[in-house]
Amino acid sequence: MTVKSTIKVGRRKTAVARAYLSEGTGKVTINGKNGEDYVKSPSLFQSVLQPFKVTNTLGTLDVKINVAGGGFTGQIGAIKLGIARALVERNEEFKSVLRQNGFMTRDPRMVERKKYGRPKARKRFQFSKR
Repeated sequence: MTVKSTIKVGRRKTAVARAYLSEGTGKVTINGKNGEDYVKSPSLFQSVLQPFKVTNTLGTLDVKINVAGGGFTGQIGAIKLGIARALVERNEEFKSVLRQNGFMTRDPRMVERKKYGRPKARKRFQFSKR
């Protein structure tokens, strides 16, 4: 018996998450740790589970996530997008529900690069008239 595992990538800022979805009991593993241990804030962990709640698949699928890069919030956003894409790969009917709740949209905002002759991307040195 082969277990069909769905693999999808989610990105947010500079964070990249690979979500491996398989049949199971709702276990969430992030970077080898239990999901609740990796995500310290309970509210952020609940937001990781949102795609499952919206599609009514909360206790039926296991997800193993490898996430790297970025900060904490960026990683959470990447994880949500990866889970949502994997759910759509499994069942195409979930796509409209996930899109309505905003889980299928890749947030394109990135950090603007620093320009030469300036201290930051847009900040300027103090102007002196004399």
